[in-house]
Amino acid sequence: MPVTRDIVATYRGPGRVVARLMEAGAREDRALVILIGACAVMFVAQWPRLSRIAHLTEQDLQMLLAGSLFGLLFILPLALYALALISHGLIRLVGGKSTGFTARLALFWALLAASPVALLWGLVAGFIGEGLELTLTGAIWMAAFLWFWIAGMKQAGWGDWRR
Repeated sequence: MPVTRDIVATYRGPGRVVARLMEAGAREDRALVILIGACAVMFVAQWPRLSRIAHLTEQDLQMLLAGSLFGLLFILPLALYALALISHGLIRLVGGKSTGFTARLALFWALLAASPVALLWGLVAGFIGEGLELTLTGAIWMAAFLWFWIAGMKQAGWGDWRR
């Protein structure tokens, strides 16, 4: 199924989509592509906000974009791999049967599936700026991300996808 259909399906039933991804087998290249895709979308989501900052503060937009690119495409993936390792360990501590791959896939997919809301957050940050709208949009993004991640980790630890 195309990734866009999987993202839409995740909003209806995140556990089913993650289970289907896990049934495809442990392929680290697929997990890495999902992670890099999510980080790339997060980078694109920053463009309106950074453009606004550059305009209002008369900073160089290229420097702001370069810093964001470095942080989101080089540093964030490393931090997410560490977070997936920690979440895998926690699931194993409470009796789950997750593997390192399934923990990574659940986290990376949650980030990619929640990325449309992150794009909306970036537009709100760029066009409206600080305020209630930005806070609400950020809260919606965080809620979607956590919902997808928790549902994915539930599938990774206790799901019936292993059959």
